[in-house]
Amino acid sequence: MQNKKNILPPLNYLLAFEAAANQQGFVGAAKELNLSETAISRKVRLLELHYDTMFFLRGHKSITLTHQGRAFLERIQPALQILRDTSHSLLNEEKNRPVTLAATNSVASFWLMPRLHTFNCNNKHLKIILVASDNDKECMSENIDLSILRGDGNWPGFQSQLLFGETVFPVCSPEYLQANSDAADIANLTRLDLIDVSSDHTEWMNWKTWLSHKQIKVESFDPAAVFNTYPLSIQAALDGLGIALGWGHLVDQHLETGKLVRPIGRV
Repeated sequence: MQNKKNILPPLNYLLAFEAAANQQGFVGAAKELNLSETAISRKVRLLELHYDTMFFLRGHKSITLTHQGRAFLERIQPALQILRDTSHSLLNEEKNRPVTLAATNSVASFWLMPRLHTFNCNNKHLKIILVASDNDKECMSENIDLSILRGDGNWPGFQSQLLFGETVFPVCSPEYLQANSDAADIANLTRLDLIDVSSDHTEWMNWKTWLSHKQIKVESFDPAAVFNTYPLSIQAALDGLGIALGWGHLVDQHLETGKLVRPIGRV
């Protein structure tokens, strides 16, 4: 008795047989399926071996369906058409399915949102559902298709690609710099109004870490304001509350428009 696991032949054998029968030849079938004539002939032969039945009588330059071949074609064509219709329907559903994109609050606010209108105009067939969260578990949940996160790219079970590097520097409003010209000297920063971010992410750079990287001794540090999200800290800098840490790529638009400046240049 034939093993039930092997009772069905490979689908490409059936498609080759159907095409050869409809085209009444291996040449036409090869053109229809974009395969070589030899490949079509081999698949049909393997199908015949699978059922131990001759489906075609082969002439010098022609083939003719046998009685078994005609009966087999009549039985499998409706099933193959059902498969085609089902596949076409599922592909259309997938094509029209929204793409759920998760990103940190900072990337969503400063990098994605300014680009979203242009993206939508150029990709009208795609609908983006944007989830902004600083919780990695939420951004990597099963209902999320793509995520933009901070990290070293090592997330087991996920594929990752570097989007951009990280450059961090002080930023403030032009009005704040005009009123506090000594902000141009890095040594004076700890005496000014520094805007900090409190985050559960240990890799998130705060003022104390940044100043330590610049070899600035910090004996006592009392920020002028502390926020739990990066966008709030930048909004505070835009409002003239003090000096925040700016991430390259995230605050570029504000630097280009002059709403924010780098008080101590490129450090």
